[in-house]
Amino acid sequence: MSTRPAASATSALIGILYVALSAASFGALPIFIKVAYAAGAETVAVLALRFAFAAFLMCVIMLLRRQRWPRGRNLLTLIGMGGLGYVGQSYCFFAALNHASAGLVSLLLYLYPTLVTLLAAVFLQQPLSRTRIAAVLAALAGTALIIGGDSSGSLTGILLGIGAALIYSIYILVGSRMMQAEGALPAATVIMISAAAVFAVMAAAERPALPEGSVGWSAIAAIALISTVVAMVFFFAGLARLPAADAATVSTLEPLVTVILAALFLGESITAAKLAGGGIILTSLVVLARSR
Repeated sequence: MSTRPAASATSALIGILYVALSAASFGALPIFIKVAYAAGAETVAVLALRFAFAAFLMCVIMLLRRQRWPRGRNLLTLIGMGGLGYVGQSYCFFAALNHASAGLVSLLLYLYPTLVTLLAAVFLQQPLSRTRIAAVLAALAGTALIIGGDSSGSLTGILLGIGAALIYSIYILVGSRMMQAEGALPAATVIMISAAAVFAVMAAAERPALPEGSVGWSAIAAIALISTVVAMVFFFAGLARLPAADAATVSTLEPLVTVILAALFLGESITAAKLAGGGIILTSLVVLARSR
């Protein structure tokens, strides 16, 4: 009897766990950011410090493990993913918040699992199974319940929010190819260095306020280590084991983690709608995992 199907299923389940851990790490990001903002840090400063520290840590790990650095066309692609993709998505998201409510912008961003599923079917020939379609739509519905709140916004805000989702979708699709060629650690390192370089230029031009006190700098360290290094490396590691559509669907755990952490550490309430949304997301992920 062949063990290949069993090995493939095990690899997929490990991939799901990796992306879930990544989503939990990304989900903690808003909590750390609020702490950094309360310590006086401005947005560009947080972004620049986040990727500068993360890039330094990743370079140290690369040297200690004697990893091979990406080269040629793959290197240029990864530089583009960091310097254009990650920076462009961040810019669209933060700019959209000036023209639309946080709830609407967040919901528009979480269109990306649906976009990834559709784009992967067109460009990567990943099949659109009923289970996959049902899982991504259920996850989107659960996300809508979790985010809730005010959904007002101008056309500019809506377009910027959709732009953030579209850029991130392309980023994931390109990343799925890069993981097969270069591996999670080298790819994530180049992306972080590229993003750090762009945000460093922005910070030099704007000279934003830095955090004050040990609490503020601890929040920056947590952002770099947990919500950047751990989050990105495990996402890419999961992306190497899963179709892009499935990885994007699992990552919808992120808003659920944010809500739970906000309740635990910031005293924010968890409504019945948020509980229902979390239950829908978890159910969709269980169905997706069982189908693997």
